[in-house]
Amino acid sequence: MSTDRTSHGHWPEGYGRIMLDTVDSTMAEAARRAGDIDKPTWIMAQTQTAARGRRGRAWQAPAGNLNATLIFKPDATPAEAARRSFLAANALFAALSIYVPSEKLALKWPNDVLLSGGKVAGILLESSGQGPFVDWLSIGVGVNLRHAPDGVTDAAFPPVSLTQMGSWEVAPADFLTTLADAYATQEAKLKQMGFARIRQDWLGHAARLGEIITARTMREEITGIFDTIDDDGNLVLITGTGPRSISAADVYF
Repeated sequence: MSTDRTSHGHWPEGYGRIMLDTVDSTMAEAARRAGDIDKPTWIMAQTQTAARGRRGRAWQAPAGNLNATLIFKPDATPAEAARRSFLAANALFAALSIYVPSEKLALKWPNDVLLSGGKVAGILLESSGQGPFVDWLSIGVGVNLRHAPDGVTDAAFPPVSLTQMGSWEVAPADFLTTLADAYATQEAKLKQMGFARIRQDWLGHAARLGEIITARTMREEITGIFDTIDDDGNLVLITGTGPRSISAADVYF
């Protein structure tokens, strides 16, 4: 296995970077610093003591993995801000494909990245604002670079790490540079070509597109053919009673 630990790409112009040793969570740290940032800023910690995923689930974040949050103040409505999860997913796909063959990667709606069928990365969005536009948006990213969480035996998509799946080792700070560069490219695409291009790119790497999947919401379980995501980023399933648009759910294959 190669021990090349260099990053691929350059730190993007106009983006800040805060590097921490230990923090409760980079998402919590981003919220604390929200009033002080004057440009999009990545916050990375070597370890987190209280990391979390979607719906408040615990997220293991040992040293050697990427624990980072991008916080910024987009000129965006809450719905527009929420669509940034697809920019982050596209950026993660691009960054990870430098270290592992892209054909082994897939994007799982709404915010996971799969490597050979296992979960290698997750995305979490939070925003704040009372008016028509958000005051700030944070995009949390966790990537299993060196370690897969221990003791996870009942997951539909068991966690995997890059090194476990045959990649060379990459230091979190180097991967962050690769990811930040890729994310800045996604923001440029959004500005120049709109969400339609982001959506098109995401669908090009979507897991199980055109196949039967199950979406489990807080109220029901819906099974159908994964047809697309719509202009708002909702999952569209073709069911026995027609198309269903789903805004939030856990997806199972």
